[in-house]
Amino acid sequence: MNKEVSPQPLLLEGERVDDLQRRGLKIIQNRSLFCFGTDAVLLAWYAGVKEGGRALDLGTGTGIVPLLMYGRYGRGSYTGLEISARCADMARRSVRMNSLEETITIIHGDIREADRIFPAASFDTVTGNPPYMAADSGIVPKDREIAAARHEILGRLEDFTRAAARALKPGGSFYMVHRPGRLAQIFACLQQDGMEPKRMRFVHPRADKEPSLVLIEAVRGAGAGLTVQAPLILYEADGTPSAAMNEIYGQEAEG
Repeated sequence: MNKEVSPQPLLLEGERVDDLQRRGLKIIQNRSLFCFGTDAVLLAWYAGVKEGGRALDLGTGTGIVPLLMYGRYGRGSYTGLEISARCADMARRSVRMNSLEETITIIHGDIREADRIFPAASFDTVTGNPPYMAADSGIVPKDREIAAARHEILGRLEDFTRAAARALKPGGSFYMVHRPGRLAQIFACLQQDGMEPKRMRFVHPRADKEPSLVLIEAVRGAGAGLTVQAPLILYEADGTPSAAMNEIYGQEAEG
């Protein structure tokens, strides 16, 4: 006789549900593990997906980028690949909470083995928010999962670009957010893997501050030619959100 299996609880100890204010979507987060930031919101806003297209998010964390992209476009299918079992579990429960199991798939796996997980050239769009810091730079957090989100411990920049290039269809786009100080290495990795940077936008905390982030679109198999877009300013001098920032978050807050 089979025992009845109780369903997995929606929330575990230390977790909370946050309202994404877009299509009624919500996400499960745990402050002691890792919570998404502005960079993930900007990446989801900058990236695009075609009607009926397939999108892959490398290092998806708790699934914020697929959720926001679905919330913005409401089309296509989304897959998130995440090496942390705890984060992947939270992402799956967020997908279930939003009844998006047929639209968003979360896979627990290593981006360095993405070519074994997914067929080659099977996605129209790939997104990625790689760790910003080298494995041996700065203060590395003791918690390995938090450390891996910030430092290149379980995946280097070149691992992300290689995985993106293999997963993308010819002409497909890889969107990423990173630190401007690593632009030379970013471009070298992209071009080495057959992707050409086509659009780039620097993100400044304020107009009088140096850029803190850079948004990039690279296209697999494209010819040379890069458009540097107008800077994106996040805050006014008095600390209030800029018009652009209000527009980005306003889009996320629409019905």
